Amino acid sequence: MSDQTNRLTQSIAFLLLPGFSLMSYASAAEPLRAANLLAGQALYDVRPISMGGTAVTSSSGAVIPCHRLDHSVLNTIFVCVGGNPVIHSSPALFGALRQLSRNGARIGGISGGPYLLAAAGLLDGRDFTVHWEHAAAIMEAFPHLNPRQARFVLDGNRITCGGGVAPLDMMHALISERMGADFARRVSDWYLHTAVAEPAAPQRASAAERFGVNHAVLLNVLEKMEATIERPFDRSQMAIYAGVSKRHLDRLFSGHLSASYSETYRKFRLKHARRLLQQSPLSISEIAFATGFSSAAHLSSCYSKLFGRSPKRDRI
Repeated sequence: MSDQTNRLTQSIAFLLLPGFSLMSYASAAEPLRAANLLAGQALYDVRPISMGGTAVTSSSGAVIPCHRLDHSVLNTIFVCVGGNPVIHSSPALFGALRQLSRNGARIGGISGGPYLLAAAGLLDGRDFTVHWEHAAAIMEAFPHLNPRQARFVLDGNRITCGGGVAPLDMMHALISERMGADFARRVSDWYLHTAVAEPAAPQRASAAERFGVNHAVLLNVLEKMEATIERPFDRSQMAIYAGVSKRHLDRLFSGHLSASYSETYRKFRLKHARRLLQQSPLSISEIAFATGFSSAAHLSSCYSKLFGRSPKRDRI
């Protein structure tokens, strides 16, 4: 990287939408600030923006003053959103993102941001990721898209990240891309970020940690349950898949989870239904189909028993 290139200031904006994750935003913006301090010059012009130029409140209640979106001066823009990305969909937002792309800006999404990039048609044919909580909603709404289970993905002029603390890893890669690995390491060390993860590192803990069990056969079954929400396996099918008898399968669930096979599977499906209710525009009937229930009424009955409230009341 030449000295002349290093002196050029890159304009990087974070489009904040109400309810964005403060942790995700800080994990992305702070390394750029540190890069400026360590370089002794303005490598990056970092600015929070909003569609109207007004302040935006994060999910934690922190209020961030914002600049108005300017289509002409940005090198990179990251869309930052949490909660239910669907409620932020608008022709104005999608038009602005498409115009920025036409102007040559690099377009990124953090946490739920990739959902809005997908809705704007900016991820078609692209390699990308999204926070794991939003993966189900994005695949249901856009069946032609398949997000990767990765912390972040760099695909040319598209950048996507799972959120949380993963932007620290993403920014390490972006700073390294521009300024070299040694300088990027100095930035990461500034934040005690000594274990920089690879892009393809998992977003979630291992199955054993998530489920609190270590039995290999049971873990295999539980992961299969997660992967077959729409078309659940019955006990016979799952026993064949796991290579055990139905009786042994029942013993695994009662002994390790203190629950039956059907109870455990139903809970997986209902939790998935809850995510779709809160993060997608699908109707309750469509969500019932997507989670293996015979009807909206069947879903509603089971849902109310588990969560103590109807699907309609849980819709954000």
